[in-house]
Amino acid sequence: MGTITINIDNDVEKQFRALAQKIYYNKKGYFGNAVNSAMQNWIDEVTQKQISEWEITLLEKGFNMGELKFRSREELHER
Repeated sequence: MGTITINIDNDVEKQFRALAQKIYYNKKGYFGNAVNSAMQNWIDEVTQKQISEWEITLLEKGFNMGELKFRSREELHER
């Protein structure tokens, strides 16, 4: 478990604490759980954005699918 000391806007803190209390019912560690959840959601969002950008770059670059060994479907499925 890590310890982080940060400074945030008072209004943001009040809103975050109020919402965290509603979600976690003011249980022990509710604030830490809410911050942890918010940070994990942000990490997931940024990671997904990076994956999407990487995949789009791959699509734009194109793929080498190799050469065609068959000219037609019939040639491939001779019966």
